[in-house]
Amino acid sequence: MKKKIAILGSTGSIGKTLIEILKKEKDKPEIVLLTINTNYRELLKQVKVFDVKNIIINDYKTYLHVKNILRNKKINIYNKFDYIKKIFNKKIDYTMCAIAGFEGLKPTLDIIKYTKKIAIANKESIICGWPLIEKKIRRYKSDFIPVDSEHFSVWSLMKNIKSSNVEKVFLTASGGPFRNLPINKFKHITTKQALNHPSWSMGKKISVDSATMMNKVFEIIEAKKIFNFRYNQLDILVHPKSYVHAMIKFSNGLTKILIHETDMKIPIFNSLYPPFKKKIKSKKIDFEILNNLDFQNVDLKRFPIVKLIKSLPERGSLFETIIVSVNDCLVKNFLNQNIRFLDITRFFFRIINDKKLQKYKLKKPKNIDEIKSIYEYVRVKTNDLCV
Repeated sequence: MKKKIAILGSTGSIGKTLIEILKKEKDKPEIVLLTINTNYRELLKQVKVFDVKNIIINDYKTYLHVKNILRNKKINIYNKFDYIKKIFNKKIDYTMCAIAGFEGLKPTLDIIKYTKKIAIANKESIICGWPLIEKKIRRYKSDFIPVDSEHFSVWSLMKNIKSSNVEKVFLTASGGPFRNLPINKFKHITTKQALNHPSWSMGKKISVDSATMMNKVFEIIEAKKIFNFRYNQLDILVHPKSYVHAMIKFSNGLTKILIHETDMKIPIFNSLYPPFKKKIKSKKIDFEILNNLDFQNVDLKRFPIVKLIKSLPERGSLFETIIVSVNDCLVKNFLNQNIRFLDITRFFFRIINDKKLQKYKLKKPKNIDEIKSIYEYVRVKTNDLCV
C-alpha cells in the first residue's frame, strides 16, 4: 500500500527537499495535500509529478490564479486551512509541517489528529504552542519527530534516555556570516551581507536569525520544551564547520556526538522512514574536519541576543510568543531596510524588558486564540518603534 503524505509548506527549502527524496521512490507515495503561500510555479510542478488532488493556498490572489490555471483539472483547491478537516477522513502516514513563521502553528495543530507521524520543522510552532501541540499528539497518539538538524540529532541521541540522566546538551552554531567580522563594522552591515550564510542555504528570515544568533536561542527554547530539559542543561557552541549538530554529556560519564554533512535531506530522510529500512547516498566521513572541530564559546559582545537565555522562565509561558513576535517584526523591518542590523538586538531588549510584557512569563498559553492575540499586540507595538 502506498504511503500517504501531506506537506505543509511544500515550496520552501524543507518542503522541496522532501519532494526530491520522494521523487526517487520507485513506487511514488500518494501526496494527499500540498500547501503553499505564493510560489505557485513550484507547486504546479509538484502537483503534476505526484498527481496531487488537494491544495491549500494561503495567499488569496495566488489562490484565485491557481484556481483559474487548474480549472479543468479534478483538483480540490482551498484558500483556508480550515478545510483540512474536509480533506481527511482517516489518518495518513506522515505529515511534514514546514510552513515558515508563526503562521505554521494553526495548520500544525489542525492536522495532528489526521496523521500517524508528524515531523515539525517550524520553530515558531514549537516555541509558541508546544503545550497545545504536545496535548494533541498525546490525545491522537501521533508520533512526533523534530526535523531541525540539531533537534533531530538530540532526538536520535536521547532515545530511551530520561532528561534527568543528562548533564549537558550542546547545540552547535556556525557563527553565521559575522563570526569574524570586527565588531566596529557591525553598524555598517547590509541586508545582503546578513543573508550570506556560510554553511546553509536558507530563507531570508532564518538567515538573518542566524546572523544575530537568535535562531540558536530559539533552538535552545525548542530543546527545553521538546525534551523537558532545564535551561542550565543546555548550551551553545560555535562550530564553523557545521559538522557536529549536537553533543550530549550523560550522567554515566559518556559523551555522544552526532555528525552529518550540512544537508537537510539527512534528518528529513530519517524522519520519513523507519531506521535502516532504506538507504541514502551521503559523503564519506570527513576526517579532516573531525581532526579540527574548532569548538568555541559564544562571544556575547558579538551576539548579545544570546544573553536572553538566562532570563527565560523555566515554565512555558506566553512570554515565548512575545519573543517570537518581536523578532519576526524586527527582522521584517530590517529586510525592508527600515532599521539597521544593530537595531534588531537593541530594539528587541527594549521591548521585551517592558514591565507589562514581563508579566507574561507567569502566564501559560491556554489556546491558540490567546497566542494569536498577544502575538498581534506585540507586533503592532514593535512596528511602532520601527517607524
